[in-house]
Amino acid sequence: MPEGQQCDRILEAAIFAAKKHQGQVRKDHHGSPYVTHPMTVAKVLVEIGGIHDTQTLVAAILHDTIEDTPTTKDDLREKFGKDVLGIVMEVTDDKRLPKLERKRQQVVHAPTLSLPARLIKLGDKLVNCREILKSPPMDWDLTRRRNYIQWGADVLAQIRGTNAALENAFDAMLANAEAELDFKIQTFYTIQERPWAP
Repeated sequence: MPEGQQCDRILEAAIFAAKKHQGQVRKDHHGSPYVTHPMTVAKVLVEIGGIHDTQTLVAAILHDTIEDTPTTKDDLREKFGKDVLGIVMEVTDDKRLPKLERKRQQVVHAPTLSLPARLIKLGDKLVNCREILKSPPMDWDLTRRRNYIQWGADVLAQIRGTNAALENAFDAMLANAEAELDFKIQTFYTIQERPWAP
């Protein structure tokens, strides 16, 4: 795909995501517009991960549209194609399940993800955990923050070897989290016993 077309496609995804997430805000201290999250995920894939694949970046920008907006599978398929839809669906939680089960399934199913979905998952966990460390929701206590970051580490542990730069950035965030939140990431565990935040 020519460079101009790649840029157009990425911008088209950004506009689509901005419209779909309109009115939604993040849980951080500032109540940032929600669309800043998928845009930041795409940004870290490029800047840290060295990812320039258009399809992966488009899917990163759109990765929460089906899960968190009224967007349908048909909407994405018609606008961006079945391949982008497939990647987005790989990283979309089933909101009909209880939150704890959704978290467990992310860990269990992470090794089955395609390479683009793994990259998006790495970027998503890096961005989210950084935010939980630096600008957590006002009502999150220390235990909930620790549990969330532990869960991010559990997901990442299942897909190590995907992108060294993203993994190194995540590990640096973990080191900061351990120091600032005064806890130790557990690397040997039974998934069913993990105390992830509800």
